[in-house]
Amino acid sequence: MSETPVTDRSALTTRDEINAVRPGDRVEIDHEIKVGLKIWHQTTVGTVERFERRRQGLHFKRNVDDKAFCDLIVLRLPDGSLTTVTIDEFTRLRKL
Repeated sequence: MSETPVTDRSALTTRDEINAVRPGDRVEIDHEIKVGLKIWHQTTVGTVERFERRRQGLHFKRNVDDKAFCDLIVLRLPDGSLTTVTIDEFTRLRKL
């Protein structure tokens, strides 16, 4: 059985609209920001720099072997700064 390399983006997500995006594409991402019981809806527009899968340390009292990961898109904003958007089931992505 062969392992899929981490650079294979299809291993990051099964959502076709995200797998179709490439670095250099300009995108609009609608996502939710949640802090406690508050939720804000945000739209972020930028150029895709890269995709990542990062290990999370946000879960309390997890087993050491129980690894949790999140999928991310790193965007370059129009002012030149970089921002990271976590991709979850509520995130909507549109190519511009």
